[in-house]
Amino acid sequence: MPELPEVEALARFLSDRLAGQRVADLALASLSALKTYSPPITALLGLPVAGVLRHGKFLDLATEGGPHLVWHLSRAGWVQWRDEPAPGPVKPGKGPLALRLGFVNEDGEPTGRIDLTEAGTQKRLAVYVVGSPRDVPGVARLGPDALGAELTEQAFAAILAAAGRAQVKGVLRDQSIIAGIGNAYSDEILHAARLSPFHPCSTLSADEVAHLYDCMRQTLLTAVANSVGHGTGTLKAEKRASMAVHGRAGQPCPVCESTVLEVSFADSALQYCPTCQTGGKPLADRRMSRLLK
Repeated sequence: MPELPEVEALARFLSDRLAGQRVADLALASLSALKTYSPPITALLGLPVAGVLRHGKFLDLATEGGPHLVWHLSRAGWVQWRDEPAPGPVKPGKGPLALRLGFVNEDGEPTGRIDLTEAGTQKRLAVYVVGSPRDVPGVARLGPDALGAELTEQAFAAILAAAGRAQVKGVLRDQSIIAGIGNAYSDEILHAARLSPFHPCSTLSADEVAHLYDCMRQTLLTAVANSVGHGTGTLKAEKRASMAVHGRAGQPCPVCESTVLEVSFADSALQYCPTCQTGGKPLADRRMSRLLK
């Protein structure tokens, strides 16, 4: 699933290409992807694009004087930019395409298109046409952005204190608490901070909270710097290549060369280094895990 660094890079990439262009045509290939009905998606036609913004892990194509097209890529969704117009009519329900938008410049010349796609059978990609991004329930529920100015070290410490004995990884991933961090970057942040993913928030010392905050900001800022400048076709590969532990179970930790281990859940998995994060002890591979004795 794309997280803050990739979504930020996508927002900047698309904004650079679309600002000032007009929505010339659109085709909805997956009716289930569209979660709103008013205003209609056709209200976007003919409107200039003001820019593309990020709200947590949501992307927001803002038009001048019109509605916003907001989407969440979920686990298997993606957005592709193509410099050429659409090759032909869209066939609803066929293939991974969910939504296609074509754009033209001020002279009416085609400049390219956006394809929103989703692989697999579990269709979770969500598209909204709204007057304001806050009209999207998921956006309205977002906590402070992980890289936002409002999330100071003091505010971060207060969040962890209020979480009590909740596991630190779960708090980092909860979009209503801190926006933008998912499974992958919570693994990376906790590895950098040398903390177990199951460490209770309430038992973190002041020094550990400060170090975790610094690791969160630095991990995300570095990932954004590495991601920005990549097109939609190379961004996923950049993310995979930059991971220290996430998605690297069975491989050596880049810090200590211990074998990276994994905890599997029903629909996801986390990775960690036992030497760097859990005092050399493996975590039990079950949801409510504790350190093995």
